[in-house]
Amino acid sequence: MIRIGTRDSRLALWQATLVQHALKEIGIDAELVPVKSEGDLDLVTPLYEMGVQGVFTRTLDAALLNDRIDIAVHSMKDVPTQLPQGIVQCAVMERGFTEDVLVYRGNADRFAVQETPLFIATSSIRRKAQWLHRYPNTRFDNLRGNMQTRLDKLASSDWDGAVFARAGLDRIGLLPDQHMVLDWMLPAPAQGAVMVVCREDDAVARAAGEKINDELTAACVQIERDFLRGLMGGCATPISALAQHHFSHISFTGNVCLPDGSDLLEVSCTFGLDEVAEAGFTAAEKLLANGGRRLVEKLKA
Repeated sequence: MIRIGTRDSRLALWQATLVQHALKEIGIDAELVPVKSEGDLDLVTPLYEMGVQGVFTRTLDAALLNDRIDIAVHSMKDVPTQLPQGIVQCAVMERGFTEDVLVYRGNADRFAVQETPLFIATSSIRRKAQWLHRYPNTRFDNLRGNMQTRLDKLASSDWDGAVFARAGLDRIGLLPDQHMVLDWMLPAPAQGAVMVVCREDDAVARAAGEKINDELTAACVQIERDFLRGLMGGCATPISALAQHHFSHISFTGNVCLPDGSDLLEVSCTFGLDEVAEAGFTAAEKLLANGGRRLVEKLKA
């Protein structure tokens, strides 16, 4: 019996159940072990003020290393690019939607004019930066909590809308009719992907993970996370990336944007399927060489 560690939110349990069912299909029994993370306990402090690296994963990491669970399931975009010592990635599940969506109140026509004054809810510095680049006359409110809580807050607020990951709302059947896909907003690296980790010395869990791993998704998110790492970014930086696999190649687009939206630089590349190991770092170097270094230095400052 494999013990699957998961956060106890509705979405996290959905993701863990996905892994549980995948293991069952290959003949491995598994049980869910819910664990509440510090990111779930503090719903007031903005993520970028919490030392956000690993804020949703540290509790599960500790449970894993203390042998309370055998594997942990994460939204991959929440996982730091450098895993803790003794923990390794053992699977990435087939990816869901990658886009962000705006769930809006009232009439959607106001979003057609980029100069319109808007009031938007999100706690993501990446989303704020890209939103301000497109809609500079926007003020923001922080929005935390599980998906249902956030939707309830939106319904009772004076916000014009709130930004969500499309995959999260879709997976638990909460995507409202009043939404628009933000196809101009690049997602967080690995957005829409589910990651499974285990102890490095656990041969049983690693072997199980290999059997449920989706290789094409794993390749794409590796490129995105290597791009983030190559720019020395973390979960609290306005760095975005999307790699998409095709029959014979992988297309990649990434960007870095100043938090106030005043400057955004983008890079696009195409890589062969045999170039995955260096692709993300290559894209990062290309962006840095073409003006990105100046933006990254501003972010560090």
